[in-house]
Amino acid sequence: MGVHDHHIHEGESLTEAARNRLTAKGEQWTGMRAAVFEALAAFDTPASAYDIAEAVSKAQGRRIAANSVYRILDLFVSANLAMRVESANAYVANAHPGCLHDCIFLICDTCGQITHLDDDRLTGGVREAAVAAGFAPSRPVIEVRGTCGECS
Repeated sequence: MGVHDHHIHEGESLTEAARNRLTAKGEQWTGMRAAVFEALAAFDTPASAYDIAEAVSKAQGRRIAANSVYRILDLFVSANLAMRVESANAYVANAHPGCLHDCIFLICDTCGQITHLDDDRLTGGVREAAVAAGFAPSRPVIEVRGTCGECS
């Protein structure tokens, strides 16, 4: 499939796309799930469950446990609403939740910004190598750490 363009959602459009995706998967869009998603989407850099729990706690005026946020984030990842940046144990909102692709993350070690790329040519090769080794891959995770254009 290669590199392709997506309809990138932001703001209310992103929340609506996420809600539609989650309900299409047979899950409910609860108030807590909405609050976690909105907090996640508000971060400019990958956010940990603790960062998100703190943001939701402040917004709601009550303490929200990180364990509750982790469960919701796991659901979001499985429904393609969020992506996990493995090396940072952090999450980013998926700006195109209706499109399923393996992700490549370019992570700036200076400012923490990430760039998300979809390039099935690269991840397709990773999947093929795994299958050739007798392994059934579910989701390749490719992360490239370095310095972004703004910081270099």
